[in-house]
Amino acid sequence: MFKIFIDEAKIFIEGGRGGNGCASFHREKYRPKGGPDGGDGGKGGNVVLSVDSKLHTLIDFHYRRYFKPEDGGHGQGNNKRGKDGKDLVLRVPPGTVVKDEQGNVLFDLAEEDEQIVAAKGGLGGRGNASLANLLKKVPGFAEKGEPGEKRELLFDLKCLADVGLIGYPNVGKSTLISRISKAKPKIADYPFTTTVPHLGVVKMDDESFIVADVPGLIEGAHRGRGLGHVFLKHVERASLLVHVLDLASVEERDPIDDFEKVNNELKKYSPKLARRPQIVVGNKMDLPTASDNLSRVSVYFKDRKYQFFPVSAVTGEGINAFLYAVLGDLKIIWQKKLKRRKKRIIIKPREGIKDFKVIKKEDGSFLVQGAYVERLVSMTDMNNEEAILYLQKRLRKIGVEEELVKAGAKEKDLVKIGPIEFDFYLS
Repeated sequence: MFKIFIDEAKIFIEGGRGGNGCASFHREKYRPKGGPDGGDGGKGGNVVLSVDSKLHTLIDFHYRRYFKPEDGGHGQGNNKRGKDGKDLVLRVPPGTVVKDEQGNVLFDLAEEDEQIVAAKGGLGGRGNASLANLLKKVPGFAEKGEPGEKRELLFDLKCLADVGLIGYPNVGKSTLISRISKAKPKIADYPFTTTVPHLGVVKMDDESFIVADVPGLIEGAHRGRGLGHVFLKHVERASLLVHVLDLASVEERDPIDDFEKVNNELKKYSPKLARRPQIVVGNKMDLPTASDNLSRVSVYFKDRKYQFFPVSAVTGEGINAFLYAVLGDLKIIWQKKLKRRKKRIIIKPREGIKDFKVIKKEDGSFLVQGAYVERLVSMTDMNNEEAILYLQKRLRKIGVEEELVKAGAKEKDLVKIGPIEFDFYLS
């Protein structure tokens, strides 16, 4: 069966809209002046990204691109608050990097069950019971629910593996990973048999580590030749690279020349990746011609201080020594990472009520930008004169009117805040 591997996706998400507040008045026999009793609207649902280790591809986002959770319920009379909308949880595989439209990294989701809110739901509008105060005891309006956050997200999946198998096509990487783990990649005697990365778990004594078998690299891969350039990103996270060579030269290529060409491609793709520690495996020792190259190749890697292991992925010859060397190097790497690891504290400053700006446009109109002021406008019922006057008072209080005057706004000039346009009048 053809296996679809999707490692990139673009989606659009929108938080649920908050429910509208209710404007109502308590009416009961013998209590003609019961007062406002409109309840608040419920909060809209969030869009949540959650890491699920059972997933290994982004195929769920290939056929569906738009996601939106429930809106909040509207408030009702008798101080009944609207129901909060349910969050929408989108499951992604570990190793998913989330970027915005400009390619900036927003989240790097690596840990099992890690969850982040990617788009917040809108706040529920206040009912007239909540809006009542000493100065305005009987408000005849309520707030509308706030729209949820809207975002376009780019998902880029980079497999999480401790060890990345690299090398030319047909050097035996797929056979090797099937020998050392339970992974079952397709194995054949033609180039580019492996068309998707395969992950395998290697268990040794009480330890285990994850190995990624990446489709073969060839010269020019960083420019798009072959298949390897598409999947190089899947070894970027690997702590250790295992460079597999065809020691028997089955396809009449020199193993040392292969080694140098593949490392040159790594360097051109990512100098940082090229500096990753490498263990070299000379595969196909079960073939007679491998012995002809063994002495020369061993000296080459000894002179360059690489650990080199002649093995046969078919018969299992030399596999244990190679695996213990991999595990030993990984333990050193893990220990160093543990020492360097510090608790990440991410502080996202909250935009204050005065964090807005006024822009005078070429046509003489004015644009007011700021999350808080735009929220006030979006939650105002523009069909209710009392609600509009209340909005005007709040904008004046936080300094919007003053900043418009400073920017040169005169009466009847056009002002735009969010989706709403109105004429400017000094209050």
